[in-house]
Amino acid sequence: MAPTREYRNIALVGFMGAGKSTVGHLLAEILAFEFIDTDRVIELRQNRRVADIFEKDGEPFFRALERDLCRELESSANRVIATGGGMPVDPSNAESLRGHCLVVCLWASPETLYERVRHQSHRPLLQEPDPLARIRSLLVARTPAYRQSDILVGVDFRAPLDTARQIATSFRRARGPVMPARAPRA
Repeated sequence: MAPTREYRNIALVGFMGAGKSTVGHLLAEILAFEFIDTDRVIELRQNRRVADIFEKDGEPFFRALERDLCRELESSANRVIATGGGMPVDPSNAESLRGHCLVVCLWASPETLYERVRHQSHRPLLQEPDPLARIRSLLVARTPAYRQSDILVGVDFRAPLDTARQIATSFRRARGPVMPARAPRA
């Protein structure tokens, strides 16, 4: 019999603009978990925005920061972790997340993603003449990694709160009954 996975956390993966941070905040509130946005943690530690990291040090440097943070989170519990859109593409990150998280992909169409992010200047991978084409291209490249998630949730026509509630229900089912703590023997 294969060992069962231990779901101590929830990792939200998916493309930029899919709603990982919005849904993550709501989900953390529902479950009384801590919310972690990996891009925000990296920004705070580097004292600069992700776009500035990409511009000054390049994508490989940023991806190394993501890998380090991903390993650091392995010992955590009771957290909703909103990952950067490219984090689960690295197989070592995907394996790390699966080790302690129910991995949930928020999926949206390229058109929905474009509408959500088109006015955001802090998206370094979309600073191109045709950002919708870039979204489509990146989605094609990232889809195999996203499909490795435990759950895929379509968010094109679903309110963030409904998405958070659905994920909370799935997490509770996956986690199984929580055993009450026993009092120590005297």
